[in-house]
Amino acid sequence: MPIHYPNGKPYQDVAQPAAPRPVSYGGRGMTLEDELNQSNQFYRAANKAVVYKKPTPLQIVKVDYPSRAQAVVKEAYFKTPSTTDYNGVYQGYYLDFDAKETKNKQSFPLKNFHPHQVAHFNACLAQAGICFVVIRFVTLRRLFVYPASALNRYWQASLADGRKSIPLKEIETHGFELHPKLQPPVPYLDGVDWLIATKKGQTHG
Repeated sequence: MPIHYPNGKPYQDVAQPAAPRPVSYGGRGMTLEDELNQSNQFYRAANKAVVYKKPTPLQIVKVDYPSRAQAVVKEAYFKTPSTTDYNGVYQGYYLDFDAKETKNKQSFPLKNFHPHQVAHFNACLAQAGICFVVIRFVTLRRLFVYPASALNRYWQASLADGRKSIPLKEIETHGFELHPKLQPPVPYLDGVDWLIATKKGQTHG
């Protein structure tokens, strides 16, 4: 089913391929989105955090009815540009984050983000939200929580003719590496605890 942005351009999710890719840890055969959804379910069941994937509002423009009991959507458009993938609350903090993957080994391309996503992060940061990206380096089998504030610095630099990617070394230095488990497969709250501790250290420093 073709889905389009409000400007009519077809939607292509370059950062999150629809076809599942096998991984050698955590949930085998699941996409990063699948693993995050499972992790969120685990956290909710354990009363640790309440986080959900945001629904994407669609405007349906073409529907076929092969029978009275069935309706098949043939064409739809995003009502508004999507912001980030997930949001919720943890220990009194508002969480807002996105999930991205890359096959690159040395850096993460900034083209995987859209201007409105970065603007959304900045608006949430201005309200003292905890904002970050869960980044998977597929080939390296490494997973990180990377702060949205650090992402914004590279984004702004790229607009001023700076580099168009974030080096892996930078993500290693200023991010938090996650170590997948059986439950949850993406223990991103470990990274959130680190972000909160960092935030408190900056406040009292």
